[in-house]
Amino acid sequence: MPVLAVIPARLGATRLPRKPLRLLGGAPLITRVWERVQALGVADAVVVATDASEVAAVIGEAGGRPVMTSDQHPSGTDRAAEVIRRPEFAGFDIILNVQGDEPFISDAVVRGALSMVRDRGFQLGTAAVRAPEAICDSPHIVKVVCADDGCALYFSRAPIPWLRDAVDRAQRQDLVRQHVGVYAYTREALLEWVALKPHALERVERLEQLRPLAAGMRMGVAVVDTPPPGGIDTEEDLARANALWVDLYAGRT
Repeated sequence: MPVLAVIPARLGATRLPRKPLRLLGGAPLITRVWERVQALGVADAVVVATDASEVAAVIGEAGGRPVMTSDQHPSGTDRAAEVIRRPEFAGFDIILNVQGDEPFISDAVVRGALSMVRDRGFQLGTAAVRAPEAICDSPHIVKVVCADDGCALYFSRAPIPWLRDAVDRAQRQDLVRQHVGVYAYTREALLEWVALKPHALERVERLEQLRPLAAGMRMGVAVVDTPPPGGIDTEEDLARANALWVDLYAGRT
């Protein structure tokens, strides 16, 4: 089942302007993400899907394969769907979507999401990490609750599962999961997802993954123990990422 990794990248971010081209360890952020996905060796091909010629140029210079896409896509999922509709990608059965601001995405997270589709038979796959109860108080952190078979029941910015009685705190702590925004899809499931109309739950929570869940599609969640450093959305995130890059790669060429 050949895997195509798609890294969506657009220049329109507002909190960190021109984000894909900002430097991490001396190279554009999107280049670092492409290098990371390549190094993981989980995909038969890796492409960067973008609406910006500047992004396409830096990926091409790095030796990668850029794919120009529409500038009208509301999400990276829609951008990935445009890519797989092209004849040259017709031979790929599974699509992996890695966000263009995740240069430190972990092997466990990516392989876990893929395994939900390739090995467990889910239409869709993603990942989550066991997290401290304190994340429940942050609307900026997306939480997920799952069924016993690993199928996602709901994603929310709200504190889920809700703690009604303090006596159950220890039990609740064992259930807290922080979503990690990497997705795997069968070809058919990705096309089905983007053909659905946006759902009210998706609009209210501002979480696109609620659209397929509301339609009854099954999304497996791989739970890993070690949280990744997270994406890069602000100047502060970029500064932390550059500090981490030095810690991880100082002295390497």
